Amino acid sequence: MGDLLRVIRDDGHADPTADPKLSKDEVLALYRFMVLERTLDNRMLSLQRQGRIGFYGPSLGQEAAIVGAAFAMEPRDWIFPQYREPGAALVRGMPLKELIAQFFGNALDPIHGRQMPCHYVYRAGNFMSISSVVGSQIPLAVGAAWAATIRKDPVASLVYFGDGGTSTADFHTGMNFAGVFKAPVVFLCNNNQWAISVPVRRQTASETIAQKAVAYGFDGVRVDGMDALAVVAAVREAQRKAHAGGGPTLVEAVTYRLGPHSSSDDPTRYRDDKEVEAWRRHDPIDVLRTHLSAKGLWDAEAEKQLAQQLDDAITEAVHAVEAAPPPSLELLFTDVYAEMPWLRRLRGGRS
Repeated sequence: MGDLLRVIRDDGHADPTADPKLSKDEVLALYRFMVLERTLDNRMLSLQRQGRIGFYGPSLGQEAAIVGAAFAMEPRDWIFPQYREPGAALVRGMPLKELIAQFFGNALDPIHGRQMPCHYVYRAGNFMSISSVVGSQIPLAVGAAWAATIRKDPVASLVYFGDGGTSTADFHTGMNFAGVFKAPVVFLCNNNQWAISVPVRRQTASETIAQKAVAYGFDGVRVDGMDALAVVAAVREAQRKAHAGGGPTLVEAVTYRLGPHSSSDDPTRYRDDKEVEAWRRHDPIDVLRTHLSAKGLWDAEAEKQLAQQLDDAITEAVHAVEAAPPPSLELLFTDVYAEMPWLRRLRGGRS
């Protein structure tokens, strides 16, 4: 369990014994979603620094673990995000304009600015709302999976959490229940080495996070979280097992948070720059690009065109969203009361 599953070798070619064998269109789509997530992160952080949005949680360096896991699930399955999964929402079909509208929280925001900033949700894609409470999504994902089992609904849950989330009571509760009842859950631990400023060595005395699954009665696997194909392979196998009634799997994606925890964080205060640079040499987008080039599917011109397309798409969406007004005050009461009470009356006799 200590060895990492890798698919993409140093020369860019795939290990045939572990290759999930994605089609040409699938692997190109996987790369596009990863680059889109990276581009979106950079643009949204810039908007936050300009005071145009209030908060943002970037995912720099974790695109393979985020996008690859969502890519491996079926559209009918539920996704329970942690804190930084815009790539997973986009894989599920969330329109870029709708996602960005939730960052602004204005009239175009489908949830009317009611959530905290950067806490998006996409019901049409079975993508649940983000929660700030660390680990709280884990028992929710297990509960949804168990409810589906009771109803004989053939779906599974994918739940994301970080290494810090494994220190919570909710992690134990969810893992234990899933193990006992064989709930169809894929636990995806995005082990990015840091829970804000707390390193993973301060989270656990276990040699790995994956091995914690053994105590709960099911399998744990470790994958190279910088290798998108390895993540797809591991999560797809776990998803198939869950659908077949084989119960849960814990997938530990060993990756690295190259950027800040959030727009409110300064990682230079607690991290060594040499550590960051060492991990940067394994940038997940570079790793997958090398694979595409080795297969003859990618070149510098294709990269240039993709960068321009994605940048233009984000610019267009931002302009459309930013032109919208704030949410109407009337929306404060929408979806709250079945029948409007007396306190709905506003000053001046207006209703």
